[in-house]
Amino acid sequence: MTLEPPELEKPGPPEHAPYGLLPDGGAVRPIVRWGIDVMHRRNAPVTTYDDGLRTLAADMVATMYAAEGVGLAACQVGVDLAMFVFDCHDESGERTVGVVCNPEVTVPEGRDRRLAEEDEGCLSLPGGYVPLARPDVAAVSGTGLDGEPVEFSGDGLLARCLQHETDHTRGTVFADRLSTRWRKKLQKNHEKAADRYPADWPAVPKIE
Repeated sequence: MTLEPPELEKPGPPEHAPYGLLPDGGAVRPIVRWGIDVMHRRNAPVTTYDDGLRTLAADMVATMYAAEGVGLAACQVGVDLAMFVFDCHDESGERTVGVVCNPEVTVPEGRDRRLAEEDEGCLSLPGGYVPLARPDVAAVSGTGLDGEPVEFSGDGLLARCLQHETDHTRGTVFADRLSTRWRKKLQKNHEKAADRYPADWPAVPKIE
């Protein structure tokens, strides 16, 4: 998930980090775009918690920051695993970071359910933003990199991020939640900005 411009400063180490800091030292990978099969089907559950999973998470974190996003799912770097990383703030401005494997999202129902309509964007369709109504609070539970239970909850942008990234692990992109009119608007916005996002974005090309 990405923020609506103007661009924000690249995040530094968060002061508030439940379950530890995000893994670092990763390599920036190209972000795959909508239309790739892994983006549009339910991803495989994480069943092995090893160094390979930690390396993947570190690469995802590096890629998320390079793209100036607030969340990134494994499918967005072409990996078929139900996992996402995030570094996002809530309505009060408090930052929360985390890695969630096999996420399950919970949102209010009935009288407690309130929708917030805000612009939303996706790193796998860079440059496109349109309004989307989502529940204004959300909670996600799952497991961390060592298989331990984790849970995150919040409001504002954090709630939107948790829902957006969990959707990715289920093969849902946020355009799937839009009307035909808004999907067309989103695609036009993306096409106008396409020149700024080459196929290997945000990876830095190798110099031979």
